[in-house]
Amino acid sequence: MWHILGAGSLGTLWATRLARAGLPVQLILRDAERLHGYAQAGGLTLIEGDRAQRYLIAAQTVDQPQPIQRLLVACKAYDAAQAVAQLAHRMQPGAELLLLQNGLGSQDEVARVVPQARCICVSSTEGAFRQADFQVVWAGHGHNWLGDPLRPEPPAWLADLQRAGISHDWSPDILSRLWRKLALNCAINPLTVLYDCRNGALLGHADQLNPLCQELVTLLHHCNQTDAADGLYADVLRVIQATAANFSSMHQDVSQARRTEVSYLLGYACRTAQQQHLHLPHLEALHTQLLAHLAARGLPSH
Repeated sequence: MWHILGAGSLGTLWATRLARAGLPVQLILRDAERLHGYAQAGGLTLIEGDRAQRYLIAAQTVDQPQPIQRLLVACKAYDAAQAVAQLAHRMQPGAELLLLQNGLGSQDEVARVVPQARCICVSSTEGAFRQADFQVVWAGHGHNWLGDPLRPEPPAWLADLQRAGISHDWSPDILSRLWRKLALNCAINPLTVLYDCRNGALLGHADQLNPLCQELVTLLHHCNQTDAADGLYADVLRVIQATAANFSSMHQDVSQARRTEVSYLLGYACRTAQQQHLHLPHLEALHTQLLAHLAARGLPSH
């Protein structure tokens, strides 16, 4: 059974593809009110191009007693540990969790609340957004890298992902991929918020991007993430060009007055720099500016 915690864009994208492949899926929603809303919606809807398909996937609340062997954690980084803690008593010995969170830090928080479980990190480039509650638009066919920093052997259920058409690879060095994605997000997302712009407009701000990337490379080297540091600036420019018409996820959160994952992105990078006794003035100044910007809009800074 694939238990899926969180019916946001990625949780819905995974749930619908697993279900249409005939695999058993169970949604876990936070409370009875959310469960009622799901019943009213009549299932999860996946929209691809001009085609919409609804899937009647079973759903339950966190307080159900059913044991959990495999759990896809698809909620935001700041909610992950608390949400998983509510399910800790349902985890079977040797349970496996797939962690889809942005940034770094939440993976360790989750691992601490379920020490009996194997935590598998996922780095995804798939594009999806919610058109309405329980409706997801599959905006970009991307790829998923999965890996376990503590145990290199891949799990047998990767065959399920193959069957469901979920593009994936097992990565023996998943931390390198997570660090690279963190660095890309730190270079791009905060500036799109501060300049209130689409990604492509950042090409006019190379004077800020370049020193930021140099400092991120320094940080990555100090964290023994040399592969993640290699060619970072060129990759940042490539991503900006490839997603020029898009608004970053952080920009979308701020524009919709939602809490951001700043603490697990730029905040995590700055905390790590302090622990490494590194002075990274451009990164620190950007973090300070971003927190002030969020506070001015009444949004949390963590």
